[in-house]
Amino acid sequence: MSAKEHNILLIEDDERLSKLIKKGLEENGFEVLPVYDGEMALKLFDNEHFDLIITDLILPKMNGLDICKAIRKKGSKVPIIMLTALGTTDDKLEGFDAGADDYLVKPFDFRELHARIKTLLKRAKSESKKPDSAIIEYADLSIDTFQKKAYRQGVELQLTPKEYNLLTFLVKHPERVLSREEIAKKVWDLDFDTGTNFIDVYINYLRKKVDKPFSSNLIHTRTGMGFILQKA
Repeated sequence: MSAKEHNILLIEDDERLSKLIKKGLEENGFEVLPVYDGEMALKLFDNEHFDLIITDLILPKMNGLDICKAIRKKGSKVPIIMLTALGTTDDKLEGFDAGADDYLVKPFDFRELHARIKTLLKRAKSESKKPDSAIIEYADLSIDTFQKKAYRQGVELQLTPKEYNLLTFLVKHPERVLSREEIAKKVWDLDFDTGTNFIDVYINYLRKKVDKPFSSNLIHTRTGMGFILQKA
């Protein structure tokens, strides 16, 4: 990967931190365009090409979550890393649901940011070489993994990004009990905290959209073990 070919939009209103990140990235060969508020960031995004975006969460005029949502609404798959001092599991889930690809809690080691950037750019390059569509199916569920759309009985399911990722994981591993620990790691890249019930919350969200409107249930609970996608 030749870093000099990549252009990064850096959205950070702390000018000192912005300058430090910009300097570090430029020393590693990246082109960096810094901006200090959300509205200006979106204007620049509409008029220039960026290979990756780094955004703070709390910003003037438009916060990082709304920036992510606006960019995803435009249909862009550009990798987005969110920087924030808010590091709880709920904060991370909110960022992922808005469309962020990765989440780095302040203060952070620049080497960690650099590693995350390289990983996301490598993934984006790999995905750009794939065909425009790939369908995976189970029962009457169908998922287009490149259009990022899911259907049941031909009806499109209106899913959030994390609901989509969770359903895709279930469909890729049908008729196998998936533990909360495995789901947390593979879908959210988080170590499962037994003191939280966020996996159960998202499973319930999915059931309302995948099962409730239809005549049969596909998502089942195995008490004490986890969840399974299985025909009734």
